[in-house]
Amino acid sequence: MIRPRHPAARREDLVDDLFGRHVADPYRWLEEPGSAETRAWLAAQDSLCREVLDGLPGRRWLRARMAELLAPGVTGPPLWRGERRFFMRRLPGQEHAALHVADPDGTERVLLDPAVLDPTGRTVLDIWYPDREGRRIAYQTSTAGDDTSLLYVLDIASGELVDGPVTRCRRSPIAWLPGGEAFYYVRRLPAHQVPPGEERYHRRVWLHRVGTDPDRDDRLVFGDGGPRTAVYTVGVSGDARWLTVTSTVGAAGRNDVWIADLAAHGPEAPVFTPVQTGADARTSAVAGGDGRLYLLTDHDAPRRRLAVVGLRELTADGAPSPSAWKDLVPEDPQARLDHFTVLDSPELDRPLLLAVRNRHTISEISVHDLETGERLGDIATPGQGWVGEIRGRRHEAWFTYTDPFTPISVFRWDARDGSTGLWASPPGPPPRTRGAAPAPPTTGTMRQITCASGDGTPVRVTVLAPRDAPDGPRPAILYVYGGFGLSYKPLFRPEVAAWVEAGGVYAVAHVRGGGEEGADWHRAGAGADKQKSVDDLHAAAEHLCREGWTTPSRLVLSGESNGGLLVAAAMTQRPGRYRAVLCAAPVLDMVRYRHSGLGASWTAEYGSAEIPEELDRLLAYSPYHRVTEGADYPAVLLTVSEGDGVVDPLHARKMCAALQHATGPEPAPDGRGLTLLRVEPGAGHGARATSRALDLSLDQLAFAAWQSGLPLPPHAS
Repeated sequence: MIRPRHPAARREDLVDDLFGRHVADPYRWLEEPGSAETRAWLAAQDSLCREVLDGLPGRRWLRARMAELLAPGVTGPPLWRGERRFFMRRLPGQEHAALHVADPDGTERVLLDPAVLDPTGRTVLDIWYPDREGRRIAYQTSTAGDDTSLLYVLDIASGELVDGPVTRCRRSPIAWLPGGEAFYYVRRLPAHQVPPGEERYHRRVWLHRVGTDPDRDDRLVFGDGGPRTAVYTVGVSGDARWLTVTSTVGAAGRNDVWIADLAAHGPEAPVFTPVQTGADARTSAVAGGDGRLYLLTDHDAPRRRLAVVGLRELTADGAPSPSAWKDLVPEDPQARLDHFTVLDSPELDRPLLLAVRNRHTISEISVHDLETGERLGDIATPGQGWVGEIRGRRHEAWFTYTDPFTPISVFRWDARDGSTGLWASPPGPPPRTRGAAPAPPTTGTMRQITCASGDGTPVRVTVLAPRDAPDGPRPAILYVYGGFGLSYKPLFRPEVAAWVEAGGVYAVAHVRGGGEEGADWHRAGAGADKQKSVDDLHAAAEHLCREGWTTPSRLVLSGESNGGLLVAAAMTQRPGRYRAVLCAAPVLDMVRYRHSGLGASWTAEYGSAEIPEELDRLLAYSPYHRVTEGADYPAVLLTVSEGDGVVDPLHARKMCAALQHATGPEPAPDGRGLTLLRVEPGAGHGARATSRALDLSLDQLAFAAWQSGLPLPPHAS
């Protein structure tokens, strides 16, 4: 391999005086992506990146194996509206999953295919909502990572567009009224109505009538004058009488809940009654047809409980206080309650409630009496994995199951006899193992181990390893997310399966800040306590080495978005402890993060540099500001998308320049101290075409294998 050389970057003597603290920002000029200087620097970085990555060994095998693992495709669970059934399916060879519909006569057909909407593959189907009768469907698309979704309405029988595009939606929830002529949704205010720089905020809830001009005719029903970073959800009850709205400000782990009786005041001007306001809790509300309001809440229950309130108990002043809500499914102190569905059919002895819990990332399904909440039994899952959203209809329920070594399948449970059966497996043939006939994609073991963080807090780590591999340290990737109360899901991921099949260890640190252990676990790693997330990551890495899974010279840290922040913070705090870092779509400048992307929404998670004591905490772990000349930094691969509107790529650009300056123009021959920046055009923070996802994983895994010493087969089978 040609010995790489870091491109030069101009270093400015720019220092901000923030509350008497002198904060250097030598690469602020890289915040401007369109300047000639930035473009030239990016071109040099791209040349370096491809020079290194394209020459790494094992790429041919990795590409072929991951493509093989992806090839069977995937089918999602059905959603029924009227007598039509809707589901997502990606067939072998498809770049995106397409939305299918099964008509009342059972005929299945493709309803929406992103590849037909845009043959370039850059357009993604963000979200879709059929109306109650199954006659029309509202859907949203985005292109090249643009987070301003376009909303359309399609006639399902004819395939004719009947409305749209409606702009400024960004994955808006849709709540249809009966008849398919109107729905509630969430839309940003137009740019001319908000202060400059705030065009991506200021959402409101509107009533839209299909075929009318949204800018002229939509009715504002909720959120007028609300906080600029408020995010709303909407829902209409099955009997179409009740409208529920939740409001969350930014990334706060709490929300307010409101309900309106549409029968009393009509859909055009609903009058809202508070259900929960001002509480340090997150609650979702569903009005049932039995006269009860169902409340999935972490109020006084960090791992959530399902409570009920009689709709007749609502008054103009609000609902009973959360402490007076009646528990239907109490909190389990060791398992987080994720979601539920109701089965109610004349064929059943009594209405049932199915609840899905997450016990330290492993899913389980319980069956309850809907009226009393009494636990009647459980629905067995195929293994120790993840159950997706469970969807019920009459006496049936469908759910997805997957684990790190099992692709997603859909199962059907029949409440009449308690039977569970496979409803849909991946639509293509199973992938081959090297030199063999079609077989399960890969085999391995999954274990959950526990380590102690610096303050003694137990932290769980999921470890995936080859089943028959000899004992002893192995090349390892340690992945982390750890923010915003979101949880790692033990899903089947082709890149992880390929890594384990090649002989590597893949571990996940469930650090504070995530949601695996409930709301308290999130709060324990947010705001003033964000450093604890990094401490937990350090502890997990040390434990893997101490227990013989790997060694520091074979250990690669991996994280994306908030996880990118954590791995970069860990690297800058203890640079000699890690061999390499995969840092994707990261937040890295914690002083100025609020001024780009959706950063203004994240102050509840991180704090604000506009507050002196919070500035001190941010500077203590801000990766960009902790880069030190001459430190023994590991090899780093920064990966970003050009169209990322959530986390601006400027973070990675500035960090790349800082690290390259710190380690000097010529990294070590073995790659230590090398920093690469991979910029993907035409993509954003979220979903992308299958081939693009494969290309990204290929570069990351090849880099990790090179640095950790994992030998990859030289050729595809």
